[in-house]
Amino acid sequence: LHLVALNSPFSGDMRADFQCFQQAQLAGLSSTYRAFLSSHLQDLATVVRKTDRYHLPIVNLKGETLFNNWEFIFNGNGGQFNVHVPIYSFDGRNVMTDPSWPQKVIWHGSTANGIRLVSNYCEAWHTADMGAMGQASPLKTGKLLDQKVFSCNNKFIVLCIEISFVSDPQG
Repeated sequence: LHLVALNSPFSGDMRADFQCFQQAQLAGLSSTYRAFLSSHLQDLATVVRKTDRYHLPIVNLKGETLFNNWEFIFNGNGGQFNVHVPIYSFDGRNVMTDPSWPQKVIWHGSTANGIRLVSNYCEAWHTADMGAMGQASPLKTGKLLDQKVFSCNNKFIVLCIEISFVSDPQG
């Protein structure tokens, strides 16, 4: 399953699932993508189908492994990943080095176990208000689910996860 960043940073007021869907389509990717965020409807840990959580590796846009599987992200270690494996945006830029993302922080709105934090998810990702808070993770920590709180007016990286793996019928 591919983990890909949106092509620009976003504040806490975002239509993230729509953005993930739209940018994946524009990039010519045929599978479905959802935001790597807890929402008012769903905990982050449950975004990927149960049947795909254990046996499919989580890879970047170029197929390099970030995590052995989805569940590994939520084992309580904060989603530790190899910082030498880049995370790319849908248009192929490395979010760790590209200046389009001045702050190397990702929004997630979750506990280290992927459970939604209703006090820290920018009012279900509907506000960029400076007084509202969102849970996020500085990527330099090497963790996707580090537990830092930021004001929702910050523009951070938003990740998208492929939720329907479409195998190549010619494969």
